[in-house]
Amino acid sequence: MATQVLDNNVLPAGAKVRIRSIMPPGHVRAPAYVRGKTGDIERVIAPFKNPEQLAYGLPAAEQMLYRVSFSAVELWGDEAENPEDRIEAEIYAHWIEELETSNAT
Repeated sequence: MATQVLDNNVLPAGAKVRIRSIMPPGHVRAPAYVRGKTGDIERVIAPFKNPEQLAYGLPAAEQMLYRVSFSAVELWGDEAENPEDRIEAEIYAHWIEELETSNAT
């Protein structure tokens, strides 16, 4: 089971997460290749105004920004050149679903 991260729920480093698998139109800050994939919070960066709203001149609430670490195999499967590599991406909270530990494997 996954729970979308809310503004007041700061995830700790090491938390297991999945990036939401949605494809909204327009300016978005989550690369398509990480959507629907699972990873670990590498670090909490800081809250920033949501750039997806700012891009259109809209009022933007602050969203926590996280650095999320993914295994190369999680992202690229059998095509991963170096399966032990890690890829990190900075992802805003509204893209992140927290996984329960029992479902993270």
